Amino acid sequence: MVRWYKSSYSQPQGDCVETAHLPGGEVGVRDSKNAAGAVLMFGGPEWDDFTAAVRSGRFDLPA
Repeated sequence: MVRWYKSSYSQPQGDCVETAHLPGGEVGVRDSKNAAGAVLMFGGPEWDDFTAAVRSGRFDLPA
């Protein structure tokens, strides 16, 4: 069984993404409002690159 996690920064309205560490080292990302919907799959190194880019502000919108 896969365990999905939501960020502690998530709002109570449920507009969130969830992540799960999957067998084989992959990471799944899905919309919390549609648990049966599509899942984005990242390999371990790709997930590490993506999260590093997020932390660096690469995807921040202009103020």
